[in-house]
Amino acid sequence: MLIPRRNSQQRPPGRGRVRVCALSASSIALAAASLAITGPASARLTAPARPPAVSAASAQQAAAAGHFRRACAVATKTGRMACNVLINTSVRQRPQGALRHDTAPTGVGYGPSTLQSAYELPSGTAGSGQTVAIVDAYDDPNAASDLATYRADYGLPPCGTGCFSKVNQKGAASPLPSASGTTGWATEESLDIEMVSAICPLCHIILVEANSATTLNLGAGVNSAVRLGAKFVSNSYGGSESLLDSLYDSLYYKHAGVAVTASAGDAGYGVEYPAASQYVTAVGGTSLSAAANSRGYTETVWGSSAGGEGTGSGCSAYETKPSWQTDTGCTKRTNNDVSADADPATGVAIYDTYDQSGWLEVGGTSVASPIIASVFALAGTPAAGTYPSSYPYAHAGSLFDVTSGANGSCSPAYLCTGETGYDGPTGLGTPDGVTAFTS
Repeated sequence: MLIPRRNSQQRPPGRGRVRVCALSASSIALAAASLAITGPASARLTAPARPPAVSAASAQQAAAAGHFRRACAVATKTGRMACNVLINTSVRQRPQGALRHDTAPTGVGYGPSTLQSAYELPSGTAGSGQTVAIVDAYDDPNAASDLATYRADYGLPPCGTGCFSKVNQKGAASPLPSASGTTGWATEESLDIEMVSAICPLCHIILVEANSATTLNLGAGVNSAVRLGAKFVSNSYGGSESLLDSLYDSLYYKHAGVAVTASAGDAGYGVEYPAASQYVTAVGGTSLSAAANSRGYTETVWGSSAGGEGTGSGCSAYETKPSWQTDTGCTKRTNNDVSADADPATGVAIYDTYDQSGWLEVGGTSVASPIIASVFALAGTPAAGTYPSSYPYAHAGSLFDVTSGANGSCSPAYLCTGETGYDGPTGLGTPDGVTAFTS
């Protein structure tokens, strides 16, 4: 039985084994092609029922107006992935030259102090010596310089020697993959590394850049991140589920003693991979707004009952349900486990000069995944032999419960609706400190 949790508006008081050794990447790719399930990355393959410091009011208005666009094109083939970052187009982008030196702009999304406050995080004292890895596709040539500007403007410690490194999917500093160009992946990379800095400024960051946005290449990047010593690996991308997912799990995403997080998707009710993997922490999304309550903030499910946008959630078609999940609406894996801010109308500020114009506001569950990976880092090194996705289930009372909002229409309703206790869109809730992320 799960422990009752505080409402999100309250403040705290004080399967079978798979042999893979003989398989080559080319044979996997051939198998993937023969088993391809076509459809967009956001295809709702598994739903038991299918849906035909911003104020909550202003967030709802912006969402209703649809003032956002995807940075990356939707993936339309199995085995290909799309980044899950959304750009808030109602907020004017601002070049750093228009601002005072070392000064972050206002009105372009939440900065580090707001996120740290909203989630009660010990960001100023915890995380030293920990390494968080980000896995993305293609090269962002400006990643390091943009990160330096972000940190300086927000008064975060400079990223000194060893703080930030960039490697290819094999874990080597060169050759790096081709530049991301107009794919949108550089926006994703800026978002990811800057969110790590916002939540865990004392952490080291490894940016792993895959050759392309395929499961094979991105998965190889995950393995390299772990080999390089990262105990926390964020994956802000997703694609359609497939019959090969259990194989991909064994090849790429099954890493005991490592907190691997993945974003749940941005197309509303429905499931994406690798968030569906039983070995990763599936991260859903909320709308985070300022509120006149004891916490100072309120959160709802990001999305609407009409579906089509918002955090992903639902039942996996293929993944075995992990032992720590006890909900009864899905016979297989249920998404999600936990959640964090993702609504582009209550988005975060990032700095990107490669494929954007400087400061901008973004959302999507691409925000939530690196936030949660970094909260794990603040909580300390995972216990050897364990899967950190299980940790929140043992500490459900140490999360902010998100009890309202929806990302579609479904049955049973908890799979797409915020409810007291566990629900699909937000899982067990959002961080209330780091207790829920400890072993």
